[in-house]
Amino acid sequence: MFHTQQACPAGTTAYVIRAGDTFFSLARRYNTTVEAIMRANPGVDPNRLFIGQIICIPTTTPPPTNPCPILSMGSSGPDVTRLQHLLMSAGYNPGPIDGIFGSMTHSAVMAFQRDSHIAVDGIVGPRTWTALGVNCGTTPTPPPSTCPAGTRPYTIAAGDTYFTLARRFNTTVDAIMRANPGVNPDNLRIGQIICMPS
Repeated sequence: MFHTQQACPAGTTAYVIRAGDTFFSLARRYNTTVEAIMRANPGVDPNRLFIGQIICIPTTTPPPTNPCPILSMGSSGPDVTRLQHLLMSAGYNPGPIDGIFGSMTHSAVMAFQRDSHIAVDGIVGPRTWTALGVNCGTTPTPPPSTCPAGTRPYTIAAGDTYFTLARRFNTTVDAIMRANPGVNPDNLRIGQIICMPS
């Protein structure tokens, strides 16, 4: 065998993969979490474990310091690997699951944000993590819904104009303007909440 002995960091112990092992089964056996095992093994694909492979199993599982770090183009590391796995599970192809936030991961994030109706900026923050199913430890307080009957709140994303929104939601620019008195249609901001006629 040409496998080299992997030096495991403090707080983890080396483990040799056997037939039938998965990160899920190991997490249950060693009273830890799949996420903790993934953090201890950046660069290891949990879907491609092989017999004889050496991984690190956390012996204690301190809570992550920040379950929802801000990630953007150029970020790298185990948090990006976790993001890439979550995007893949949600049906968005982030390219290679390599822990590098490159152009394909950026495109997948933007497509996910667009489909989730959150600000499309390609930056992964608490709203994107939450939409991916991660508990960020704090529940962001939703803005009060002050939209009148017959309308619903909508969060402005990059590229939105009243014209494009009217086409997308099968309404008119005039109807959007009536539902949003006091909002300047020429000065929409990403993340701004307006009322969309329904």
